[in-house]
Amino acid sequence: MPTPWLPYADTTPVLSQPDDTEDDEGLQSKNEREDEEDVQTITGISTSHAVRIVGVLFFINLLNYMDRFTVAGVLPDIEHFFKIGDSKSGLIQTVFICSYMVLAPIFGYLGDRYNRKYLMFIGISFWSGVTLGSSFIPQQYYWLLLLTRGLVGVGEASYSTIAPTIIADLFVGERRSRMLSVFYFAIPVGSGLGYIVASQVKTLAGDWHWALRVTPGLGVLAVLLLLFVVREPPRGAVETHSEVPLQYTSWITDLRALSSNRSFVLSSLGFTAVAFVTGSLALWAPAFLYRARLASGSLQPCPSEEICSTADSLTFGIITCVTGVLGVGSGVEISRRLQRRNPRADPLVCAAGLLGSAPFLFLAVVSAQGSIVATYVFIFIGETLLSLNWAIVADILLYVVIPTRRSTAEAFQIVLSHLLGDAGSPALIGLISDQIQRNRPESFMSQFRSLLSNGR
Repeated sequence: MPTPWLPYADTTPVLSQPDDTEDDEGLQSKNEREDEEDVQTITGISTSHAVRIVGVLFFINLLNYMDRFTVAGVLPDIEHFFKIGDSKSGLIQTVFICSYMVLAPIFGYLGDRYNRKYLMFIGISFWSGVTLGSSFIPQQYYWLLLLTRGLVGVGEASYSTIAPTIIADLFVGERRSRMLSVFYFAIPVGSGLGYIVASQVKTLAGDWHWALRVTPGLGVLAVLLLLFVVREPPRGAVETHSEVPLQYTSWITDLRALSSNRSFVLSSLGFTAVAFVTGSLALWAPAFLYRARLASGSLQPCPSEEICSTADSLTFGIITCVTGVLGVGSGVEISRRLQRRNPRADPLVCAAGLLGSAPFLFLAVVSAQGSIVATYVFIFIGETLLSLNWAIVADILLYVVIPTRRSTAEAFQIVLSHLLGDAGSPALIGLISDQIQRNRPESFMSQFRSLLSNGR
């Protein structure tokens, strides 16, 4: 059980970012090999087994994001089926994010104190069951769809706050950065697969409900892999350079320490801006592109049997997958190389990616009516730049926060980025879109321009 102790200072991390300014590459490689051997000795987990654990965590993270954006991939069909407008459509994502945001601190607290493997097992099992149940909701029970999407937040809250801290306890230094980049590939790739799988399964089955039944099936496999492959490493053992064992402070003390950690707070605020943009883009981009083609006359509307075109969801999903791989990988590599000349490379790369994406995403919105191809090109560039942030922000958190506060820090960052970011942006856009449409005659052009005005 937790015991009182003299707190470490988060402003002086237990393990800092690896020193890449060393000119002797041979010495650096030797140090890495020694660190690897030390980690195996401390954790009792071989490097190959640790890599397999990361693979399982990657797979589960992939499923989480597939499920989150499956709904976005069939959003026109959901609107058609439940006979709802944009404001209610936006609520589907907002309810999920709010639930996830509220539950994250609870799992963050538990993740810093109890067995992380079993916490993830409970959350993922619950998430899979609720997601499967949501695919059988009758047409007249839209409120039940909102409820189930809210409950899905249990799974992601139990996982997102905990999984990165397990990776942090399996690896150190540059190898940790690489493993984190692998883990965070799952966010954009999983998001893209959500659109792709949703569109293709709906087309094959002739019913959008089947799109919601894919990830629960894979969730069973994820739970089995979690039970039989993942091992719980000693918390913070690979980073303790003292004979004094890591112990725990109270939750209030943890929050006070985190709020005074400027590196953590500022990186979290920057990531909040990323969340605001990606949240609205992820839910509304396929619907916006679909409406743009309807308005230009290059596409016919959904026929009476409720099967809407899936081309835009498929294309957007492919773009999201590719840009995610490029962005996450490029961000880690660029930062690693820049650190040889500038120790502040991590925040500088994140800032450049966020600021650089803004003009391209704006151009994507304003060019949609004139050229869908140009819109896709601008989205590709904008999403690539945004994806530079994913792994780097996570790595910053892990090397500026001590091991016994990391799950709480993950939860704190989740609450902040979602509360001020993507918890409100999808619903806000839907609400504004509905208000704009009320003052215009009903038409495909009106529906398109209502979302266009939000983008500007």
